[in-house]
Amino acid sequence: MESMTPISCPTTPRWNQDRPFLTGRFHQETRASSKFADSKRFTLDSSSSGVEQAIGCYDTPVQELIVIDDLLSALVGIEGRYISIKRFHGKEDSIAFQVDPSMDLALQELAKRIFPLCEYYLLIDQFVESSSQFKNGLVNHAFAAALRALLLDYQAMVAQLEHQFRLGRLSIQGLWFYCQPMMGSMRALAAVVQQASTKHFVGSGVLNLLQSQAKAMAGDNSVRSLLEKMTECASNAYLSILERWVYEGIIDDPYGEFFIAENRSLKKESLSQDSAAKYWSQRYSLKDTIPGFLANIAATILTTGKYLNVMRECGHNVQVPISERSKLTIFGSNHHYLECIKAAHEFASIELVNLIKDKYDLIGRLRSIKHYLLLDQGDFLVHFMDIAREELNKKVHDLSVEKLQSLLDLALRTTAAAADPRHEDLTCCVDRASLLTTLGMHKDPDSNSIEDPMSITGLETFSLSYKVQWPLSIVISKKALSKYQLIFRFLFHCKHVERQLCGAWQIHQGIRSMNSKGTAIPRSSLLCRSMLKFISSLLHYLTFEASREFPVLEPNWHVMHDRLQSTRSVDEVIQHHDFFLDKCLRGCLLLLPDVLKKMEKLKSVCLQYAAATQWLISSSIDINSQSHPQKTMIREATVTESIFNFEREFNAELQSLGPVLSKGSQAEPYLTHLSQWILGVSKE
Repeated sequence: MESMTPISCPTTPRWNQDRPFLTGRFHQETRASSKFADSKRFTLDSSSSGVEQAIGCYDTPVQELIVIDDLLSALVGIEGRYISIKRFHGKEDSIAFQVDPSMDLALQELAKRIFPLCEYYLLIDQFVESSSQFKNGLVNHAFAAALRALLLDYQAMVAQLEHQFRLGRLSIQGLWFYCQPMMGSMRALAAVVQQASTKHFVGSGVLNLLQSQAKAMAGDNSVRSLLEKMTECASNAYLSILERWVYEGIIDDPYGEFFIAENRSLKKESLSQDSAAKYWSQRYSLKDTIPGFLANIAATILTTGKYLNVMRECGHNVQVPISERSKLTIFGSNHHYLECIKAAHEFASIELVNLIKDKYDLIGRLRSIKHYLLLDQGDFLVHFMDIAREELNKKVHDLSVEKLQSLLDLALRTTAAAADPRHEDLTCCVDRASLLTTLGMHKDPDSNSIEDPMSITGLETFSLSYKVQWPLSIVISKKALSKYQLIFRFLFHCKHVERQLCGAWQIHQGIRSMNSKGTAIPRSSLLCRSMLKFISSLLHYLTFEASREFPVLEPNWHVMHDRLQSTRSVDEVIQHHDFFLDKCLRGCLLLLPDVLKKMEKLKSVCLQYAAATQWLISSSIDINSQSHPQKTMIREATVTESIFNFEREFNAELQSLGPVLSKGSQAEPYLTHLSQWILGVSKE
């Protein structure tokens, strides 16, 4: 996938790091950096001035009061007199609380039960601090805000416990009793934030982590409900991005968290130039990380925004109606967000299809392309081939595209095509390679016998093109036009062969009144008739043969036309159009190398015969008028041998075509019908 536009985030102000009293960690940071903390030692010598006495010097009831006071501080991340915080730095940083070893063992045991809660608080508090930076994205910001609200409730509970302690109503067993209900929730949240911090999760990663943790806690309803609430809070910012995309077709994603990536380097203008048609498939694409609750509908979300975006780029400012828009929430009753997305997709699909069908007349454009590139309207082409004969017979390097274009314009203006307002969108183009080379079928050494690349003329490389504007270029892209052009080149050359053979047939008809008995003219006439029927049958099969089981161009186009009438999305339109073109390419034998090479060889033989017809006929006529028997016999033998050679080569190629079609019919059943149609007619 091509690189997307990099995301630039605002930097966190330096004062947020340089002034620790603005953060929640200043308590331990200032204590750890103070001289008192550095010099603090526990000792049993109470007479040592300036040094804290070990807690073991006190009676157990006094120790309990001191431990409760320190534990209340530790619960909000502050070191006490006899409880300290130790940080371990390594592959994964960790925190541990330690007590004065001289403390009563029973009190130590109870204190150590509460320490995990203190550690969970510190982990969560640090995550709230770090995740609030701009670079961590909106989902982390929302998650941190939800955690901050939770910690406020937690701190309020600690304050209430401290109040009970000041009133003398709180024992260490009571403190443990009140801490137990929060232990599971804080443990689950600490596990989430620790994994999110270690793996640097943002956006979808955070949401998926929360959801998976909530599912893992299915046996604890209170913890699961809390995690689901956190997921809902964290997803609100994400769903706001989603709303703008499915309701307006706009990606408002300042930190690159959304699961749809935009490749701004691909412009809509590239559709008329890029033969791979990357714009529609790669301008907007799905990223690898998708929120689990949207995974099954991600493709629908992608296309919904794409449709709205296309309409906006057309100047058709459309949004999903307010009546069909509602706030997207994950845990709404009966997955309401799914219904909203589907409704938005339905609206965008129908709106865009109606736009390209009605305002931009997609069907009319396709019909116009069919007239010109699929030879549905042939009168302009006949006129063009007549007036451009001299230019088209030139070698490909000597052709003038400008002259061909002017002749094409003349043919369009002087035939029935002039009534079509879209005929001005038709242009001519010339390829530099033969059809077989363009299709990648000229790698076989045997194929060189069909066509010498140095002798290619405009008749083999001429093609038509069609100007298509946005948004119709989504459907009629450069890639689709290339397929039309391949079909046109094959049909155009077949038409040229047919015209040449028609000229040869007219020469034969012109001498019917003459006495041709004893010459090779009757045999040549039969050969010309066989060749003409072969090429005419092939053209008729490709363009007009209305076999319901094996349609080619005309019937196939009607199938596509009928399907387009009932389509409800542009992707369906593209699918039907591409299916039509692929089926036409296959039906026109352009995807079958063995069959196409045979057809090209047969056409080559027909062209050679048509070119030699004038000499053969004139030679046969001259033979009857000559008075030298020896010269007459020699020349007659030469003419007869030439006709026999053409006949033998044509019949051999025609007979070898049968097995090739039969072999291919196992994978392509329509070839059986083609064999019956062409070979059957040619043998009449």
